[in-house]
Amino acid sequence: MRTAGLEPRADRHPDPASRAPVLVTGLPRSGTSWTGRMLAAGGDLVYVNEPLNPQHPPGRCPGVLKAAVTHRFQYICDDNTAGWLPAFRDTVALRYRWLAELRANRSPYDLARLLRYGTAFTLGRLTGRRALLDDPFAVLSTAWFAGRLGCRVIALVRDPVSFVASWQRLGWTVYFHELLEQPLLVRDHPELLGLRALVGSQDRVAKAAALWLATRAILARTPGILLTSYESLAADPLPGFQRLYAYAGLPWTPAAERRIARACTGGSATGAGFTWSGLSRTAYRRMDSRRALDDPARGLSAEDVARVRALTAPAIAVH
Repeated sequence: MRTAGLEPRADRHPDPASRAPVLVTGLPRSGTSWTGRMLAAGGDLVYVNEPLNPQHPPGRCPGVLKAAVTHRFQYICDDNTAGWLPAFRDTVALRYRWLAELRANRSPYDLARLLRYGTAFTLGRLTGRRALLDDPFAVLSTAWFAGRLGCRVIALVRDPVSFVASWQRLGWTVYFHELLEQPLLVRDHPELLGLRALVGSQDRVAKAAALWLATRAILARTPGILLTSYESLAADPLPGFQRLYAYAGLPWTPAAERRIARACTGGSATGAGFTWSGLSRTAYRRMDSRRALDDPARGLSAEDVARVRALTAPAIAVH
């Protein structure tokens, strides 16, 4: 595991990181879309949204990833790599599977996505850009992405109270059977065994806190990734993203700095900046990132806040 604090390099391709694909991950609602979009603002990456999401859209798009995703938080490791490595090698090499996508998805919306992704992949490959995977559902497989796929992995960790409150406001929950019925996942991450006691529980606060705690412990002991605090990044985005650009081997240019500054210091009414288009209410939209930290417990009672703090107290702080 690495921690933020790297200095940027002035040369455009300083080391092998400058050619490696990038994975931005973390539990859903931890700032991955925002972080991914800001990394793509420099113009050197092709943004790929949640290829491991089992829901269509954004997932189940064989043009982007020609593999069958069967679970949320699908676990990928050396023991099942044969089914995943060829597919992800195509994805990070920006080789779009036009015919596979056309056979699977033919609605007008799907065809629009086919044209958008197919064009982005083709142009990106021809111009030497790299793939950026924004995928919260890869969070438990970061060791494989770093070790076998060669990704520069940036894992976002959000304060547990803010994380649980966000899930509560959206009415989200987690179904632990999707984790526990993956034998390789439980074998490699025994922290997840503690979730069995909450299978079938209707206590969404306790379940979200338990997921946060187990995931935080797994990330803390995973080598070859960079853990980044969402709160630290949102509080001071320019130096924070400058460090992430250096870690990913991306040039920190005046244009990238301007676009990130515009995108992180105002709401949707501010200048041209770096914009997001799409239908998802949980994806990144331009914002004042510091104001996003206001009232992190919104939607939780004082009792629930105290419960979350107590349930996640064993976690190691992000540095």
